[in-house]
Amino acid sequence: MTLIFWLLAWAITLLVLGPLLWPLLKCQEPLNQEEREQTLSVYRQQFAELEQDLRNDLLTEEQYHQSKRELERRLLEETGPAEAVPPVRMQPMNTRVVIVALAVTIPAISGLLYWTLGNPEAIILSRASSPAAQVGTDYAHQTSEGLDALSERLKKKLEQNPNDGVGWALLARSYVEIGRHADAIPIYAKAVKLIPDDPQMLVDYADVLGVLNGRRLEGKPEQLIQQALTIDPNHVKALMLAGTVAFDRKDFGHAAKYWERASANLPADAEGEVQQELRSGIAEAQGLAGGKPAMAKAVGLATPSTKPGDQASSISGTVSLTQSLAGKVAPTDTVFVFAREMSGPPMPVSIVRATTRDLPFTFRLDDSTSPMPSRKLSDAGTVVIVARLSKSGQARPQSGDLEGMSQPVKPGVDGITVVIDRERP
Repeated sequence: MTLIFWLLAWAITLLVLGPLLWPLLKCQEPLNQEEREQTLSVYRQQFAELEQDLRNDLLTEEQYHQSKRELERRLLEETGPAEAVPPVRMQPMNTRVVIVALAVTIPAISGLLYWTLGNPEAIILSRASSPAAQVGTDYAHQTSEGLDALSERLKKKLEQNPNDGVGWALLARSYVEIGRHADAIPIYAKAVKLIPDDPQMLVDYADVLGVLNGRRLEGKPEQLIQQALTIDPNHVKALMLAGTVAFDRKDFGHAAKYWERASANLPADAEGEVQQELRSGIAEAQGLAGGKPAMAKAVGLATPSTKPGDQASSISGTVSLTQSLAGKVAPTDTVFVFAREMSGPPMPVSIVRATTRDLPFTFRLDDSTSPMPSRKLSDAGTVVIVARLSKSGQARPQSGDLEGMSQPVKPGVDGITVVIDRERP
């Protein structure tokens, strides 16, 4: 990727230089003495004709002087002031050598200036954080140059250029990707101060605050969400989070409206799970807004929980990777651990994320890790625990992902073991 970047940069530089260097190829040798005499002879004849026209009253004095000045200007342009300055013999210049030298030195100097004053780590960071690049074998061997090290290098660069809001936002997202949510908070705060009108950054900041606040979005996160909606009233993630805030307050009517707007503005290529989850949330919020106790009881939101405590509604255990698949993973591949109902829709009722470096990974699933408030682990019946090692960084299963699955369990079980032992076809 880095080599391709430099080759493209070189090619673009040459394209820009082309119109500037082309005149050198077209430059002509100065007029020799014979050509100069021929040119002067032509102009002498034209001057004589002007004198004749003046004597024959074909031209006025003003027309005569104007035409004479024009002829003198053209004569000077074509012959130069050679009559006043003796010609100096000079070595002919090889224009092709000059063109080649400029075509090599200018891109080289530009590259050195970029390497010294620019941000070459951004090329490496974009490659390291790209899902497609994670699949490559070259990146798989970058054990010492993982996202942690790259993020720190980016941070040092930004400390030298503290007004780079886009760079701070990139650093904050990098911290979130590697699970350093607490470190991402002050970085997002800097980025938002520098770029206060970016709705995506605002909702990402709110989302991280909510994660560290037990999935609660009241207070500062809600302010950021509403600020994002003021800038872009149809921002999908902002609408989804605003609906969650309203739902948590039992303002089910507004929650349904927010989620309806989010569903209407989903991109055409949105994952089916997101669409289904929104439809489920809208239906539930509309039912609760209409005061339907049967639906409230079915989803377990309007009636208090009868479970004895948090321990009875959580599942914990360990995820490990079988030795036979160890050679097929990169250190920063994403590991998703989630609970899925046996008899319900395929969307998870609780999910956590880690990386390959965290394996063996000790997990705990409970209501605080539920992706949507409408479907909680404490309200689920029998579930299976799935551990998926994703090459793409997405929870949706894809060919080449590695998986493992537990036996059916119910909330309240501790100490289960899930082994990632197979590859999806």
